[in-house]
Amino acid sequence: MAGIGFVLRNLTRQDNLMGLLAGFGYSALVATGPWLFTIMALSATLYLGGLVTNFHEQEGFRIIIIYNFAFSLVFSGPVVMVVTRYVADRIYIKDVQKVPGSLIGGLVLLFGTQAPLAGVFYFFAVDLTLVVRLHALTNYFLITGIWLAAVYITALKDYQAVIRTFLIGMAMGTVSNAFLATEYGLAGMLFGFNVGLAIIFFSLCARVFAEYPHEATQVFDFMSHFRKYWALALGGLFFNMASWVDKWIMWFSPHSTPAVGGFPSYSDYDGAMFLAYLSIVPSMATFVLSMETGFFEKYLKFYQDIQKHVSLARIMENHRAMIDSIHGSGRNFLVLQGAISLLAVLMAPQLLGWLGINFLQLSIYRLGVMGSFYHVMVLFLGIVLSYFDFRNQFLMISAVFLASNLILTTVSMKLGFAYYGYGYFGATMITFAVAFLITFKRVVDLPYHTFISQNVSVSKG
Repeated sequence: MAGIGFVLRNLTRQDNLMGLLAGFGYSALVATGPWLFTIMALSATLYLGGLVTNFHEQEGFRIIIIYNFAFSLVFSGPVVMVVTRYVADRIYIKDVQKVPGSLIGGLVLLFGTQAPLAGVFYFFAVDLTLVVRLHALTNYFLITGIWLAAVYITALKDYQAVIRTFLIGMAMGTVSNAFLATEYGLAGMLFGFNVGLAIIFFSLCARVFAEYPHEATQVFDFMSHFRKYWALALGGLFFNMASWVDKWIMWFSPHSTPAVGGFPSYSDYDGAMFLAYLSIVPSMATFVLSMETGFFEKYLKFYQDIQKHVSLARIMENHRAMIDSIHGSGRNFLVLQGAISLLAVLMAPQLLGWLGINFLQLSIYRLGVMGSFYHVMVLFLGIVLSYFDFRNQFLMISAVFLASNLILTTVSMKLGFAYYGYGYFGATMITFAVAFLITFKRVVDLPYHTFISQNVSVSKG
């Protein structure tokens, strides 16, 4: 994402306010990509659909999208992480001829492995009509494909085309949804929404093939990366699962009620958490614009100078500059995200009242905002570790996140409604503490790890 980040950063350096606003606006949309657009489109769709459909149809649509969004993200995590590394390696060595083939191979692998799981669920685990089942499966595969395609578009510098694709797709999906819902109910809502997702998915794929105009050969060449980067694949699975496990547990809480079709669900908890996640959008934009671009420049200089066999003094100077960049960006993030999170917590009653949301979600929302604060910091520290190829450490952090969220959410659920949300909040705090200590130690000792622990010739000797 650093590539597109440099282009967006140039916007903010224009000598006008519009350039600054455009830079932050585009970076927010690029950084949050499918997640933010899906939430926006889902909200607009439910609002418009509410004018022409009944409550049960709206509820059925909402729960299908949430399930597809959650499980496609979790189960695609290992493939997405490994393909990301594969594409990054190909770009680094300036040999991108196999990149188009990796997209096809990745899609085949994702669809082939997830089709049995999604098929069994929709045809045997829930009670839906045949037409709705088919549209729900189509929706699942489209969302899964977008997760993988997003890997490739973050390496592109044409941010306007990326944003335009998402805007057009979601607009078409929202309009088609409302139009078809009038006549066909839930099936029409899903079909209309799938129209928008299909526009996004196929447009992104076309953009990738246009950017890398090479014959799609050796489509499964990336599979060898699973053997070498198994920790990265497992870390991606654990981290995505950790982000959702508290919702899964709360779907079976005493206060939850089965949704249409027999889906386990707890809409109050899900709604509060999704709203809380929106508080991190500004920090995601800042990360793309400043931290990852500024840090990436220092990161490149550190390793490029090592390859040039510069003096130890120069290496240590570059190391200090890189640490200073991380500290500076981290400090700016704490100030920005801390202020936003504090404001979101203090203004929660007014915000929920303005949106017409049940005040029973107030406590969950506040805990979700505070948990999201630590969650996004864990994400950033994980990205920093990934830059330095500390895969086992990333896996350890992801495992801590998953275990702590699983245990603490289960405990908070058993303690009763007053404690709902404390599990996620506590898990993110614990995970951040672990991630911070690991990252701090590794970055401080980076010269040692570069020349000794990660040196292949030394390890073999």
